[in-house]
Amino acid sequence: MTRILNVFVMVLNQMILFLLNLYNPNIRKMKKLIHLVLGGIVLFAVSSCQDNRHAKNYNDKTLADDGGLYFIKGGLEGGLTEIKASQLAKKNSTNPRIISFASMMINDHTKAGTELKNIEAAKMVDAHDTISMEHQQKIAALAAQSGAAFDKAYIEMMIADHEKAIELFTEATNNTSNLIQNFSRKTLPVIQMHLDSAKAIRAALK
Repeated sequence: MTRILNVFVMVLNQMILFLLNLYNPNIRKMKKLIHLVLGGIVLFAVSSCQDNRHAKNYNDKTLADDGGLYFIKGGLEGGLTEIKASQLAKKNSTNPRIISFASMMINDHTKAGTELKNIEAAKMVDAHDTISMEHQQKIAALAAQSGAAFDKAYIEMMIADHEKAIELFTEATNNTSNLIQNFSRKTLPVIQMHLDSAKAIRAALK
């Protein structure tokens, strides 16, 4: 890039000098001015190229790949959704098993979410941690239920979400990032335990 700039400046300089020889008698003064201006342009261009190269190298070392970005976004959204739904369960359910399960969801997913946020920061990822419109609608529908219907809807939601989470985390165990691999492998047994517990509760509901 620097070599191209130098050639460009040399050609431009020769063209300007040719025109000045034709039309301007004060050629020496103009030559000095041209050299100063063109020198400043070259220095600025080279400096900008170097800064861009350093920034690119830095981002290449820290940003997650597409699979990592998908995992971080999906993991954070799934955790936020399950926490929100479980907060409703603690408030609306009278079933001790549902309430105990919901408390476990809040505690475990809050802890996992904190670890995932640390990975997000380490990878310089801006995931805009929010709950999707689809999950917001599911939570709104859940909030409209009560009694046994609420308990059943909540557990069915937890089962469906944890089955998807197992697929997401299993795929992430093969990610190129050691941070993501280690976190997904460590968290998978917890997600499986949540799923097994939810299925056991569903079987006990009447």
